[in-house]
Amino acid sequence: MLSAVLFPGTAGGTAVPDSGGDRGGRLGIRLLDAPVIRKNDPRARTYVVDHLAPGTTIMRRLVVSNMSAIRKRIEMYPAAARIDHNRFVFMSGRTPNELTTWISLDHSVVDLAPRGSAVVKTTIRLPKTAWRGEQYAVIWAQEGVEPTASHRLGAINRVGIRVYLDVGPGGEPPSDFQIESLTPSRDPAGSPQIVAQVRNTGGRALDMSGRLSLSEGPGGLKAGPFPASVGVTLAPGDAAPVKVLLDEHMPAGPWKVRLTLASGLVKRTVTATLTFPDSGIGKPQEMGFHPSLPVLLAVLTALASATVLLWVRRRYRSRVGAR
Repeated sequence: MLSAVLFPGTAGGTAVPDSGGDRGGRLGIRLLDAPVIRKNDPRARTYVVDHLAPGTTIMRRLVVSNMSAIRKRIEMYPAAARIDHNRFVFMSGRTPNELTTWISLDHSVVDLAPRGSAVVKTTIRLPKTAWRGEQYAVIWAQEGVEPTASHRLGAINRVGIRVYLDVGPGGEPPSDFQIESLTPSRDPAGSPQIVAQVRNTGGRALDMSGRLSLSEGPGGLKAGPFPASVGVTLAPGDAAPVKVLLDEHMPAGPWKVRLTLASGLVKRTVTATLTFPDSGIGKPQEMGFHPSLPVLLAVLTALASATVLLWVRRRYRSRVGAR
């Protein structure tokens, strides 16, 4: 079992809402702890994000809260999720996948008093035959009545915690991404926006967030920071646009743009000088390739090894030729 760190000051809230009606108030769910090695990772404070070897077992605690004035009976269960079209998509109902068969909860039902809360312990137990790769699920807290064959109408209110679990021996695959280009444009309503094309160059899924600031605009104007659109999740190797919508009254420019995007502890910052078009899409500015430190070290190591090997071969040939 792997050790975890307590987050006593972590703010509550809904990690993955799926509301079909309030029914007297909201539900809340949050993580109470996370791996010690991820104590500084903001994603690990919100989601279950881990890398485990086959045969490993971990436990995590969740706090479920009834933020209403009435008593509620809450059902707890895991269900399947996937990354589809650069979105983290949770499957309908209690759809299972391989990961959900490894997840168990110490309470399948909790009875919560008004404004009350309860701690639910979840165990993830990997079989020794678990296959390598990253899998996704959601641990749900749900109240309400699901539709049935005889009763077509139902009212469901559920909130959940995402699970990103990578399986494999040895160390965790690195997380990394590249901001490939920035494009000034205007949305259908005419408001200016910046579209960043982002590619996941690592081995783990990424949830993108960030902010953009503008400076050196007409008359020395400054603006921002503006938040990047949320909801973009990139599987390894995938690329997608991340948009930043700006104030509709902003001058066309030119502007010096500074964009910082992040997923967990991985951050990338790019700058460019852009002018917004009168309508539609402007000219994209390529950012070029800026390798991360691990990639750069790997390249330098390979070059050094090749140089040493070439030197040894030349020495050997010169000695053979002198005989």
